[in-house]
Amino acid sequence: MHGKTIFTTVSLAAVAAAFPTTRLLEPAKRAVADQYTFFQGDGSAAAGWPSIDNWGSYHELWNANAPLMRQSCGWNGWGADNSEQEISAINSAIQQVSGQTGVDSRFILAVIMQESKGCVRAPTTNNGVVNPGLMQSHNGVGTCAGVNPCPAETILQMVIDGTAGTASGDGLQQTFARASSDLGDWGARAFYAAARLYNSGSVDYNNLNNGFTSTMCYAADVANRLTGWTLAPTGCF
Repeated sequence: MHGKTIFTTVSLAAVAAAFPTTRLLEPAKRAVADQYTFFQGDGSAAAGWPSIDNWGSYHELWNANAPLMRQSCGWNGWGADNSEQEISAINSAIQQVSGQTGVDSRFILAVIMQESKGCVRAPTTNNGVVNPGLMQSHNGVGTCAGVNPCPAETILQMVIDGTAGTASGDGLQQTFARASSDLGDWGARAFYAAARLYNSGSVDYNNLNNGFTSTMCYAADVANRLTGWTLAPTGCF
């Protein structure tokens, strides 16, 4: 989320490094592929970015990411790994909030994995803006940093904060509305631009890898997550 530049470029950069370089011993079986393509340009299919038809189903993407959620807290030194109850609560929260806001559940899941790798105990940062929880929301109230177990209602609040937005800042619902209106496009390109806005607060619609002061490849990362990327090397340069 914008307002957490230092966290994005330093703290969460450590998350990717903390993932094993080898695959999990029992990877989830899925039709989507764990691979990374360095997408460049404006987010359009003409520029080589995946269309919504190329995204995995929610079921496929959930099954690809659930094994990571079981280990990501420990990998990053953020406390106890998610319990099965906490993971189930994440799943339920995504689907509930998707239904309430109209935001695609796959997009919510992809941003959760991008922001916190699905660890309910992800730390809160404050670099001028407080960014807590699964989606590192803009001054949200939902957080379980240092809390075990994490209550289901708090997990739901984290997803609400990041998706529906807060009194202080936009969530995915607002960034998608802005991007789709600006572009006159309600397809995949608008989702990728919305991801850019969510991370940096600004967007160059001709170059979604312009991170301003935030993560350069954030939109490209989200696009890859929507097609199944989990542990493969990023290929971002």
